[in-house]
Amino acid sequence: MATTTLTADTSIAGWLADPTGNAILTDMLADSGQTPAVFKPVSRLAIKRLVKLSRGAFTQEMLDDLVRRAAAGDVPAGAPITPVVDDEVEASAPAVPLREWLERIDQGRFTGQTLIVTGAGSGIGRATASRVAREGGRVIAVDVSQERLDEFVAEHPGADVVALVADITDDAGVARIVEAAGDTIDGLANIAGIMDDMTPIGEVTDAVWQRVFRVNVDGTMKLIRAVVPTMLAQGGGSIVNTASEAALRGSAAGVAYTASKHAVVGITKSSAFMYGPSGIRVNAVAPGPTITNIEATFASPLGAERVRGAMAILPDAVEADALAASITFLLSNDGVNVNGVVLASDGGWSVA
Repeated sequence: MATTTLTADTSIAGWLADPTGNAILTDMLADSGQTPAVFKPVSRLAIKRLVKLSRGAFTQEMLDDLVRRAAAGDVPAGAPITPVVDDEVEASAPAVPLREWLERIDQGRFTGQTLIVTGAGSGIGRATASRVAREGGRVIAVDVSQERLDEFVAEHPGADVVALVADITDDAGVARIVEAAGDTIDGLANIAGIMDDMTPIGEVTDAVWQRVFRVNVDGTMKLIRAVVPTMLAQGGGSIVNTASEAALRGSAAGVAYTASKHAVVGITKSSAFMYGPSGIRVNAVAPGPTITNIEATFASPLGAERVRGAMAILPDAVEADALAASITFLLSNDGVNVNGVVLASDGGWSVA
């Protein structure tokens, strides 16, 4: 039998620390050739969060079955009676369970406002667009994937969402985004972006460098440039760019991504200085480890060795909703006195 009462609200680390819970989870993972080490980035989260995070791979029915089996002490045949937990997963488990953060919707915070959110089909962009929509805003949800946008719209029936497939690096695409917004643009969340392949400058290819800068820098610049006239005409607005831990340190990515995010900070600070007196606030959020659909690849042995070594102090990854909370704070009137800042929303990684 389980030594503790395991529920859907119990953290993944709590399940793995329990003999019965560990045996059940280990058996489930073995079916797909995985071990409990796969849970390290999310070990502090309640196990019920896997239903959302897995996007269909782990269903509510599977979760209910796990809880039922744990309560009944239904240990798989041949499973060890004591948990064998990966050292890294065990080390990441808090001595005292941490309070789970719960999103608190501020009803009406964006009522009457139109906000553009790029990368709205997945990850941080999707979470931000969702938060704005659920807080009463009209969202111009921009992404390169029609399928992802269709999913987003279906998840928000009744919300004021304009879904638009557009490439932020294309002038015609940017023009269509601004046209869809109309005469008023109260906010812009520049969230669409891509990762590099972790190569240092001695190995980076022109193709990787140009592709990363085209999306992360040129796309960010083009959209800000496009919305500024409307914001000036209406007397103000709020722009939030997505920087990164790579904008604050040199050890979080390859040279292309790191340089691109430093450039985003430069765009942010220059724009805040230039347009602050006109009522336009321009800020950036620097996310730490976040559960998104952007995956790091290592094309360089040196890059892999150096970056992975630096990630030894990496805090646990959070869901995109946590980043949306930071971004929407800066987008909203709650950030009225904040201009030109780079907000590190990284679980304290930047102070380590």
